[in-house]
Amino acid sequence: MRVTHFADVLLPLPLPALFTYRVPYELDDAVAFGKRVIVPFGRSKLYSALVVRVHENAPQVTAKYILDVVDDRPVISERQFQLWQWMADYYLCTLGEVMAAALPSALKLASETKIHLHPNFSGDVSTLNPNELHIAEALTYKEIMTVDEISKAVNIQKVIPIIKSLVDKRVVVTDEEVRNPYKAKKETYVRLGDEYASEASFMALLDQLNLSTRTAGQADGLLAFIMLTKGAKGYDFSARVPKSQVVCSSALTPARLQTLLKKGFLKTEEVIMSRLTDFSSRETADNIQLSEPQQKAFQQIHEQFGQFPVVLLHGVTGSGKTEIYIKLIDEVLKQGKQVLYLLPEIALTSQIVNRLRKYFGEKVGVYHSRFNEYERVEIWNRVLEQDSDIANTSKYQLILGARSALLLPYQNLGLIIVDEEHDASYKQQDPAPRYHARDCAIVLGNMHKAKTLLGTATPSLESYYNVKQNKYGLVELMRRFAQSKLPDIWVVNMIEARKQRQVQGVFSDFLIERIGEALDKKEQVILFQNRRGYAVRMICNTCQTMPTCKYCDVTLTYHKKSRLLKCHYCGYAIDVPQVCPTCHSTDIEMKGFGTEKVEDTLAEIFPQASIARMDLDTTRSKNGYQQIISDFEQHKTDILVGTQMVTKGLDFDRVSVVGILNADALISFPDFRSFERAFQLLAQVSGRAGRKEVPGKVVIQSYQPEHPALKYVETNDFMAMYRSQIAERKEYHYPPVTRLVKITLKHPDEKVVTAAAQALAIPLREAFPGMVLGPEAPLVSRIQNYYLEDFWVKFPKDNKLEQHKKTLWQITEDFKLNKPFKSVRVVINVDA
Repeated sequence: MRVTHFADVLLPLPLPALFTYRVPYELDDAVAFGKRVIVPFGRSKLYSALVVRVHENAPQVTAKYILDVVDDRPVISERQFQLWQWMADYYLCTLGEVMAAALPSALKLASETKIHLHPNFSGDVSTLNPNELHIAEALTYKEIMTVDEISKAVNIQKVIPIIKSLVDKRVVVTDEEVRNPYKAKKETYVRLGDEYASEASFMALLDQLNLSTRTAGQADGLLAFIMLTKGAKGYDFSARVPKSQVVCSSALTPARLQTLLKKGFLKTEEVIMSRLTDFSSRETADNIQLSEPQQKAFQQIHEQFGQFPVVLLHGVTGSGKTEIYIKLIDEVLKQGKQVLYLLPEIALTSQIVNRLRKYFGEKVGVYHSRFNEYERVEIWNRVLEQDSDIANTSKYQLILGARSALLLPYQNLGLIIVDEEHDASYKQQDPAPRYHARDCAIVLGNMHKAKTLLGTATPSLESYYNVKQNKYGLVELMRRFAQSKLPDIWVVNMIEARKQRQVQGVFSDFLIERIGEALDKKEQVILFQNRRGYAVRMICNTCQTMPTCKYCDVTLTYHKKSRLLKCHYCGYAIDVPQVCPTCHSTDIEMKGFGTEKVEDTLAEIFPQASIARMDLDTTRSKNGYQQIISDFEQHKTDILVGTQMVTKGLDFDRVSVVGILNADALISFPDFRSFERAFQLLAQVSGRAGRKEVPGKVVIQSYQPEHPALKYVETNDFMAMYRSQIAERKEYHYPPVTRLVKITLKHPDEKVVTAAAQALAIPLREAFPGMVLGPEAPLVSRIQNYYLEDFWVKFPKDNKLEQHKKTLWQITEDFKLNKPFKSVRVVINVDA
């Protein structure tokens, strides 16, 4: 008698359970763990679900049949799924939410997914089978169709595998790709015309042009071009030169270049470029010569790894931590294992990847949210295909990425590096899973029996507390690399400066003088202001009205370039009113300042300086970060103005002055971590100065110059900051001494959310007496038309933590079944 098999499958939906489907006999051999299968769900929808388990236990209800198998081999690894399970349990979310966050959108086809012909599809259908051709033809009549609509149009029920094949062949794209179409990065190159691409023909052309005074200038232009091709072996008459480099030659004016192109002496061609780096400059990690302090730290890391699976590398800014990382990576790659290198911001990847590519070439893969779905799936597959026994250079062994890179299907990790481990960007806030990438990396490392290195100049209190609890090893690197020294730091008292009229716009005269000195010496400047936009708010001086967001309880920020007042929470925007909307007075004024105003004011004070701005508004495009950083590295930019993006590990050798324009906004924020984060941000941005032979100066502008956080930054005294803050956390029972779980209730009706909060407070206080704070409306009490109420639950770090979290989960699940509050959203944020 033939055995009937069933499969437990996982859907990318926020549902608490797996679903069991019956396996048709003809698919018995094809259905296996980690493969995607097509399943009907609900009345009419189809989804690609992941097989988690195949068994023979029939469910109590009649099981629907699996319709088809999408994959020939698993798309996830078993240890990857173990991490998903841990994340769901620890962060109190569903497994489906973890799956939805982990899988690239191209691997999550569903019946409502919209399909569109690929914008670069040439129309060549010779490689398509009849079913694929049928779908392609349907999409020529209707531009966008859902999977359901395609299924009905072509009368094929099992249509998702066919669509997957069309996606692989780059004939169609899904809706996500339509919103963010991939465009290859291209650069224009110039080379000699085909007839003149040899020494003999080129020299003959020069002789001909030099016969006439009218064409002698063209000969000069060609000579200037060929000089650009000179290498170690002489001139290369077939070489291509970037047009950006050609136009910099004084002998090749734009008019002369156009003449040479028109006559065919030179020609241009578009070349698709790598977004990462030029592969030609290859070196080995053996070429890196560590300084004595670096070598000592490198040896200590090995010693500490012998005792602890996790080691904290506490190295001051500019101490050369990256060189140590490269040495460690090299050792692990030679063992045929994989390395994960996590960074907090996409902005950092473009700079670090160039350094790593120089040593590890094609072994380096980059993964973050700015990649389109094709690139993400390609990297996903290359990581999954990694052979655990043999180092294969065609596969990605070293993955560099932001938070989401943690969720790739690693097969054989040997080392995880979490750079700038203190950074708050490692914590996912919305949507679920609200995980912390640093903590998940440590768990992932344990699953692979890999070592985890946490690197930073300003350790988080959590990590340093674990060192003190003897859970992590510690290695310190307190000297900067080579001869560079920590920068001199001045705190400018802005109250006194204003009294003495030593302020221009948002700058103290002291800071302006330091900027001027740097520009005179052809050095560079970084200015930090942690607010984007031009002005923080608009206010009517007659009635004190301030325009606020229609959907959030916040004032609108003025953006001068777009002439709009914008909400930074939901994106709502209005035109700038000419009169007060309440009293119609014309006496309206812009208050506060953001990066846009800083850039504007700088242009007035230093009109000759080249100024760039790096914030969310200027880096929305995929390569926005890379272009700004590249220009600054190449000294095309004199002054870089930015938000906290400029604080995170960027390495520039000509930066001599760093200005922090409004330190008070950091140290006065109403959050128990504000002191720690202010110290970290100020210390990190200060560390951008004086990293090479150029001495560094840091100017901090503040109305609270005696604040302890500023004093600790001035003296670079992390330990004093740690001792003061850990004493405070112990006294008031905050992390890292306890675990903190935040519960947020959301509803469009303020009365409903208030009543719901009062109702939820009762079972919470009964289950956790003395541990519950709230309910309390947060600082911004309405976001995107949802009113908010917060609870904070403090759990002691003991063996009851897991049980406490299970109880909390059950209370919130029972609360959701409460009829009056079924429409209230409950958001749980563990380690908030």
